[in-house]
This record gives sequence, structure tokens and C-alpha cells, in this order.
Amino acid sequence: MERIQEEFQVFDREGGDPVGAVRQVMANQLVIYVENAGDFEVPLAMVTAVHDGKVVLDAARLDPRLSDAIRRARQAEDPRIS
Repeated sequence: MERIQEEFQVFDREGGDPVGAVRQVMANQLVIYVENAGDFEVPLAMVTAVHDGKVVLDAARLDPRLSDAIRRARQAEDPRIS
């Protein structure tokens, strides 16, 4: 796996749209920023892939607060999304 770096884009699924960006990389977790929601700590165990400056998370295992923030960010971009 490519080494995760600050400013990598974060995705909740492969091939999807970015949901945030890496703010900080720590020993066992990442801090990611989600637009209009702020920073979230995500355990590295939630990372399923790292490539091409992208971090892909396991959407099924995300904290409900983070999942909700991602959904709200998407709705702000496209109100048709529920």
C-alpha cells in the first residue's frame, strides 16, 4: 500500500467522489476533514486501499457521525441525494 500523506483525498468507496481530505496521519488513525462538518478521527483499520493520492475507507464500518457528515456534504452539493 502507498504511504498515506496529508492532503490525500478520502473516499468512502472505490470509484466514488471524494468525501474529504487527510489532515493528519498518526500511528493508528487518520484525522480527516469533511466539508461543512469538520475533522473526524478514523482508525487505520477502516482503510481498505491507498493509491494515487487517494485513501478509500470501508463505508460499512464508519462511525455513524462520519457517515452522516458525508451524506450531508453530498446533499449540499446535490439536493436530490437522500
